[in-house]
Amino acid sequence: MQILRYILKRLLFVIPQMLGILFISFFLIKLIPGDPAVLMLGPNATADAVAKLRAEMGLDLPVFQQFMIYLGNVLQGDLGMSWQSARPVLSDLMTRFPATLELVTLSLLLAVVIGLGLGIASAMRPRGAVRKAANYYGLLSGAIPDFWLALVFIFVFYTLLGWAPAPLGRYSIMLIPPQTITGSVLVDSLITGRFDVFMSALSHLALPVLTLGLVNAGPILKATQSSMDRALGSDFIAYARMNGLPRRMIRRQALRAALPNIITIISVLYSFTIGAAVLVEIVFGWGGAGQYAVAGVLNSDLNPVLGFVIFSAVLSLIVYLIVDLLYFALDPRTRG
Repeated sequence: MQILRYILKRLLFVIPQMLGILFISFFLIKLIPGDPAVLMLGPNATADAVAKLRAEMGLDLPVFQQFMIYLGNVLQGDLGMSWQSARPVLSDLMTRFPATLELVTLSLLLAVVIGLGLGIASAMRPRGAVRKAANYYGLLSGAIPDFWLALVFIFVFYTLLGWAPAPLGRYSIMLIPPQTITGSVLVDSLITGRFDVFMSALSHLALPVLTLGLVNAGPILKATQSSMDRALGSDFIAYARMNGLPRRMIRRQALRAALPNIITIISVLYSFTIGAAVLVEIVFGWGGAGQYAVAGVLNSDLNPVLGFVIFSAVLSLIVYLIVDLLYFALDPRTRG
């Protein structure tokens, strides 16, 4: 019962957060230059035709009234239509968002393995070569743009060496796509027994996952290193050393103390990377939700942009709720 009360308490904050995100996003997006009615009808459209379409789309109404109409539609599950694809935005995002989640999730898993491993190793040997290498890597990963690294990887592994497939989508265009079940090509190809698609999807994932994984491992490395340093310098670790506890147990105790900070940075990175992966999606022709939203911005097709914001916000709030539950399980002080 205690954990249910905790979840309900956290869920109460979700409603005002979502309303605030939607309100701010709607008004900021309205500042984007360009008239959707003009873009839809073309440059040769008459003023009367443009005015008629603006009235049909509700663009002639005050902005706040437009927001209230949009909010009412969202509450009914209607995110509007995309004039580029001529499809409901909800359908487009349900098709494209799994591609982004697949890329972001796998890249964050790689980042956690690299960042956590290097962070723990460098903290346990503060004067060793691993510490120096980790410090250099942490600085370098924060200075290199992910899209630049993606272009370098394409040039080296595709153009020069020929080890990687062409950066065109999630699997080979010569293959018949698997039946869509979850939206993840890897999962769907495994479920349906399409191992040819599975291997092709793995090869297409390698470079974008490596790109985002190497860039995002830096913040995790720094958070792990600093948190482990504090834990290893604490009184309870000093007491454990005095009692002759083996190095393995000391490392485990220090990691347990450092875990809340590490979980926090991973959750923030996950939410951030959903939007930040857009340039990598474009470079690799990934066809994800971020690429869809950017196309909406460039063409003043605002419903896809708002839909992407809503999907990203909901996912971020779910991630933060999971983190809160992990805190609840790890730290008894949060249960009061």
